[in-house]
Amino acid sequence: MPLRIVFFGTAELACASLRALAANAEFKVVAVVTQPDKPRGRDMRLQPSAVKAAAVELGIAVLQPKRAREEGFIHEIRELAPDLNVVVAYGQILPQALLDVPKHGSVNVHTSLLPRHRGAAPIQWAILEGDPETGVTIMKMDAGLDTGPILTERRTTIEEKDTGRTLHDRLAVLGAELLVETIPDWVSGKIVPRAQAEGATYARKIEKADGLIVWNETAAQISRKVRAFTSSS
Repeated sequence: MPLRIVFFGTAELACASLRALAANAEFKVVAVVTQPDKPRGRDMRLQPSAVKAAAVELGIAVLQPKRAREEGFIHEIRELAPDLNVVVAYGQILPQALLDVPKHGSVNVHTSLLPRHRGAAPIQWAILEGDPETGVTIMKMDAGLDTGPILTERRTTIEEKDTGRTLHDRLAVLGAELLVETIPDWVSGKIVPRAQAEGATYARKIEKADGLIVWNETAAQISRKVRAFTSSS
């Protein structure tokens, strides 16, 4: 019997992981949970998230609660009887009651080497701060912000030519690959979670002002800022 998974995701980053799970016969994605459609573009029409578009293409049922901590939604997830929740760039902090619904708990794909760069924008901050490397971490979730114990991780060098977009795309694929490798070992009891080390840093959400060039900064700092906020490859 394939492992029953409920997938939580919203941003484009999560699509590679969703597609990797859907393509693997060991897993059955019984539902995709994503943020409600939002108005975008010049005419402000409601648009689906990247994950919703991928789920519709894959023929997977989509749930879009306004608040994932509502008891009615948690009951809906219980009715699906998942073996595991998988969360990738969903955009809400999930309550412990929801994380504990599946018998194997909930796992998250985070695009940094935790505990460095917890939070909303780890890719941009890794470049901005001149980190020589970054990676992806698969962690068992708790109710905190990226504070759960680590299951597996994989590293990648940040090249001088890397931009926010190229690093985003590489980490999306790296995370998807590591996810499908990690899940079988996790549910079979082969992985012992390890607590995150000390020295956590927080990668806060990027604001428009962060992109302003300050001309008395060093050339290296300005270069990192340009690369971090470059969204095209």
